[in-house]
Amino acid sequence: MAVLRARRFDEIDPFSDLLFNTLLIFVMLFAVALIAMNPKAKSGVIDAKAEFIITVTWADLNPNDIDTWVEDPAGNRVWFRQREGGLMHLDRDDRGVANDTLVINGQQVVNPLNQEVVTVRGYAPGEYTVNVFYYESKNGEPVPVNVSVVKVNPRAEVVFYGTVNLARKGDEATAVRFNLDREGGVTSVNTLTKTLVERI
Repeated sequence: MAVLRARRFDEIDPFSDLLFNTLLIFVMLFAVALIAMNPKAKSGVIDAKAEFIITVTWADLNPNDIDTWVEDPAGNRVWFRQREGGLMHLDRDDRGVANDTLVINGQQVVNPLNQEVVTVRGYAPGEYTVNVFYYESKNGEPVPVNVSVVKVNPRAEVVFYGTVNLARKGDEATAVRFNLDREGGVTSVNTLTKTLVERI
């Protein structure tokens, strides 16, 4: 009888085996879940974000080419031939009606919007200058240009909105100059003239 009892303890219990395998599966699923919840960081990827958006617009379907020039406190400038400088980027260069035709479903469609956009993607303390320049005239007429500067973080706040009149080709005007502190706060805004355009 003692021999029979010893043989029972040496035999593999199927229920214990099933429990062990189930536990092993849960541990593996837990490990997979941890890996899925914690994906590898993408090295070298920087999400583009804006702290300030500078928008320059003029009348829809106006054929004339107006250019935006922006200078930061370090003297970096962005314009159509220098689209990046410091923390600034010219996101859109508009040439009036030039290159504004799109082909959609075999038909030509004209984009009427005249707009240039510069984003400032960080805080550099000091003065920023926003100028507009009448680069090319197709009809010889004056062009009223609207300029807005909007601080977008932590919420949208209009720093400046105004209109500058450019009378003829070659005219340059300062739309706005504003100062930032180290935290990105706007400390002063003025419209004193400052020349930025490099004569080319």
